[in-house]
Amino acid sequence: MFVGRKELLSDLETLWRKRTSSIVACRGRRRIGKSTLIREFARRTAEAYIEIEGLAPSVEKPMTNQDELDHFVTVLDDQTGCGYRKVERWYSAFSLLDKQIDDAKRTVVLLDEISWMGHCDHTFPGVLRSAWETLFHRHDKLIVVVCGSVSSWIKKNILGDTGFTGRFSRDYVIPELSLAESAEFWGEARMRVDEREILDVLSVTGGVPRYLEEIDPGVPAEENIRRMCFEKGGELYKDFDAIFSPVLGDAMEVKRAILVALSDGPKSGAEISAVLDIGRNGRLAEMLKELEQGGFISGDLGLNPATGTVMRVSKYRLRDNYTRFYLKYIMPKKSEIETGTYRHASLEHLPEWNTVMGLQFENLIVNNAMDVASCIGSGNATIESAAPYRNSRKGRDGCGGCQIDLLVQTPKTAYVIEVKRKNYIDADVEDEVRQKIRRLPLRAGMSARPVLVYAGELAKSVEADGYFDAIIPARRLLGI
Repeated sequence: MFVGRKELLSDLETLWRKRTSSIVACRGRRRIGKSTLIREFARRTAEAYIEIEGLAPSVEKPMTNQDELDHFVTVLDDQTGCGYRKVERWYSAFSLLDKQIDDAKRTVVLLDEISWMGHCDHTFPGVLRSAWETLFHRHDKLIVVVCGSVSSWIKKNILGDTGFTGRFSRDYVIPELSLAESAEFWGEARMRVDEREILDVLSVTGGVPRYLEEIDPGVPAEENIRRMCFEKGGELYKDFDAIFSPVLGDAMEVKRAILVALSDGPKSGAEISAVLDIGRNGRLAEMLKELEQGGFISGDLGLNPATGTVMRVSKYRLRDNYTRFYLKYIMPKKSEIETGTYRHASLEHLPEWNTVMGLQFENLIVNNAMDVASCIGSGNATIESAAPYRNSRKGRDGCGGCQIDLLVQTPKTAYVIEVKRKNYIDADVEDEVRQKIRRLPLRAGMSARPVLVYAGELAKSVEADGYFDAIIPARRLLGI
């Protein structure tokens, strides 16, 4: 089942209109569907396809460069019948690949998990560049895709290589699927099940295709979550250690500690430094940047509504919904999961379940901020900023600061968006937002407009009162 990515597929297809070969970078967290996207593109438009993935690093048995070379040639032989031969240099391996390319056929070559492929040889990026210039570039009907989950490695060693400057036709960072695209994994069932069921699952998985493939539309959300997260063999129970360790790369334990620290709420770089008791130096900034490039965290630098300038202090948020849920709710319960405690348990009765799911839902909506922005009625006004807002200073009413789930700003308007997931949402939500707006510092000429995004039953009085300028049921974001 292939869902979404229409714009990416369309853009990739334009590369065939060129009269020369193309090299493309494709980055993003594991399970996000990078390889699947390229396979689908090749299936639809190419006449020949070769895919070779690097061997994953192993703590128990570290890979050598020769291991990677042997694997490369073995896979190439399996797919093309070129015949296995021992090679000891990457240029020889790329030369062997080059000989399998037929100039009469549109050909896509995917070099997947490129950072694994080249992690044992510091000359690998330079050799790849040389192979591109002297071998692959000569084929007019060839698209070479270098793909990987360690975005920082690709950016530093491939895209950041001055020898590759101007060579890449595209550099894609693959995002999660939108809420509407994610809902397609329920098939026809999405039209007959309550939207809360879909939203609860997405609050755990995010728009990650590989996780959504595990969904059984025929059972309730609670059962899907229990099976995937709270059983020993569940995909999401075991996936964190399986994929995040090799992806985090250098300083893995420190990066993991950063993620754990952020699972308790957004923090600035200084606050992270204090929690972990590590110096606030260039290395910490680099690790935060690597985690952000990998899609784990987000430095929500929105505009300051009081000045119209970019906020001076970035608050890092644990962006990835699965990572949030794993660190907050699965990891602390590992021993119980191992003994089968939750095999027949009702998750809704677990401690703090609704609180945790409410925060997960809020994060899901913030991750889809631009889809929300398209529903608020801003017309053709330019969206200048869409990010959570936190201010600890006293507001216009002299009281403490405010925390806004999502603040969307246009040149003249600040849309104060409240995100609610509750069984029943009453008129108290109006008072909550009124208080936030009173405490929101706005520059002259700016209007504040309250917006509600909700999942659950909304009291009729809330809509009748007319306080909110826009009320957006989450069902609308799902496209159902």
